[in-house]
Parts: sequence; C-alpha cells; structure tokens
Amino acid sequence: MFKLHDISMTIEPSMQVYKNKAPKMPNISNVSNHDDGEAVYESRLDMDVHGGTHVDAPLHMLKDGETIETIGLEQLVGMARVVDLTHCADSVTRADLERLSLQRNDWVLLKTRNSFSEAFDPGFVFLREDGARYLIELGIRGVGTDALGIERGQAGHPTHRLLFRNNVVIVEGLRLKDVAAGSYFMVIAPLKLTGIDAAPARAFLIGGM
Repeated sequence: MFKLHDISMTIEPSMQVYKNKAPKMPNISNVSNHDDGEAVYESRLDMDVHGGTHVDAPLHMLKDGETIETIGLEQLVGMARVVDLTHCADSVTRADLERLSLQRNDWVLLKTRNSFSEAFDPGFVFLREDGARYLIELGIRGVGTDALGIERGQAGHPTHRLLFRNNVVIVEGLRLKDVAAGSYFMVIAPLKLTGIDAAPARAFLIGGM
C-alpha cells in the first residue's frame, strides 16, 4: 500500500504570494450563479503564473530562453529525493548539499523551514549560487524548493541563470512539511500553457506508508 502526498499550494485569494505584492494575489470571481436564476454556477480565475506551486521556464530569467512548453512531462515525472535541510537558517550552500550523497540524474526537493509557514517570509531560505553550481557539477536533472523563489538577494540572479543554462528544471512553491526525507515517485503537472515563462502546477509524491 502506498501513500500519496499532495505537495502543492492551495490556490485561494488569501494565499502567500511573492513579496506580498497585491497584483500577484489570485482573484477568483463568480460569473454565473444559481441564485441569480442562472442554470450553471461558474467562476473565473485570474492569477500570476508564478503564483503558488509552479514550474519556471528559462525565459523567466534568460532573454532568449525557452518557454514553458519546451519542458516535457517526462522531465517532471519519476523518482525524486526529498532532502531535509530544515537546519539551514538562511540559505542552502554547497557544504549543506555535499553531505547528502546526491547522485547524477537525481531530482532533488529541498525541504526547509519554508514549508512550515503559510505566510510569505522575506528572509526565506534559498539555494545559494555555490549550491546551484554543485548541483550542476553533479548532473542533477531538476530541483524543487518550498519557497516561492529559488533565490533572493543575489545580484544578477545567478542561481536561476546557472540552473537554466545547464538544463536543470526549477519548481518553486512546494509544500513539504509532512513529507519525510527519502525517495518518492514524483508527479508535477503544469498547466498546458505555451509561449510564456512559467505555469502553475499540481504536484504530488507517491511512497512511504
């Protein structure tokens, strides 16, 4: 018997958004209502494609980067390792990652203190540039973070840019509070969008009891 872990953020008007910017907050409006004599109940969603759990495309940080449809589902489904980095107070560094015995072609999900708060923290734990370089050296396929950004406070956004230029997939906004460190079968299913810089996604892990 397997256990399914939903590691997605719930999309709702009160959810945390990057830097608490009001324009990034999702707006869900009712456009047809039974109480108004309509035969159907329908709603409309307006949200930032970097809101909640989402997959970044290289275009997000690279001028001529590839767009979201170039990231195939086969790159987002398969075995992944959840690594416990809840001891990291500020950032995840090369030294933190070297202790984890990561392997070439691993998909790595970074579980930090970020997963334990539903409010945006301007001091969220991020993947530092030297950590990104280490993952690239190892030949990691993808990296997921439980922050709404994989980096902060680094001039020129080197973590994003290095990962994108080396074909490492980036997923942000995971929820890993209730997931123990270990290996799981991962499914990340972004909305089927095209020509843009990101897509919201449903993400879950299968494994454990």
